Amino acid sequence: MQFPSFKALSDQNGKSWSDDDLRNTWTVIYSYPKDMTPGCTIEAHDFTENLKGFEKLGALVLGLSPDDVKSHEKFCNKDGITYPLLSDPNKELLEKLDCWVEKSMYGKKYMGVERSTWIVDPKGKIVKEWRKVNVPGHVNEVLSALKELQ
Repeated sequence: MQFPSFKALSDQNGKSWSDDDLRNTWTVIYSYPKDMTPGCTIEAHDFTENLKGFEKLGALVLGLSPDDVKSHEKFCNKDGITYPLLSDPNKELLEKLDCWVEKSMYGKKYMGVERSTWIVDPKGKIVKEWRKVNVPGHVNEVLSALKELQ
């Protein structure tokens, strides 16, 4: 399956990204619910701590959430995140990836991001995906899978 096309998603530095930026390189992209929340912070730290391992394999790491650019900027500055966090406030890419879903907490239903991760090959094909991710140990699993795929 091809990674969905997208245009003009900005990162925390205001750089605009499109699916063209994912061509000719391995990409790990993960969706997460909200900046500066406990699980999302742990996941972002895990990717940050392992970033050199992904870079050694020639892979780009991207985070994706519906939070705005200012929220991403604050999150990155506060927590030392150096890879791009893409802002998708209209949920266009999140919906294309089927990770903007109905959730339930304490019996209340609401729409939110299903924590997911994809490995995309240099031709734009999704070669591995994880849904309903549990954060502990996940980043190491992604790094191992990327090594096996290359």
